[in-house]
Amino acid sequence: QVQLVESGGGLVQAGGSLRLSCAASGRTFSSSGMGWFRQAPGKEREFVAAISWSGSITRYADSVKGRFTISRDNAKNTVYLQMNSLIPEDTAVYYCAAADNSYAYRGGDNYDYWGQGTQVTVSS
Repeated sequence: QVQLVESGGGLVQAGGSLRLSCAASGRTFSSSGMGWFRQAPGKEREFVAAISWSGSITRYADSVKGRFTISRDNAKNTVYLQMNSLIPEDTAVYYCAAADNSYAYRGGDNYDYWGQGTQVTVSS
């Protein structure tokens, strides 16, 4: 059974950093595009970042560009989201997603597998 498990969330002050991890199991995702999404209370899920299978292509939402970095370690079947200069507006549940193909998609509908999410709370 395919599983994506996020970790690394927590409570941090504005200006701080967190590193989220998403560990995949049940199959190898080394040829899969991977993405991070988030959903704040009362809001729709939104795209945060995506990475192609090789890591050569990355995409970011404008709201996080320059502050967040997505990366992956295919040997460990893990994708990361380094979040720096956090602001209260980054508070949300962050979800990892994997696609059955290799592209770095922005659209959530292109992803086939989702994790349960990890809470990130940024205090002002």
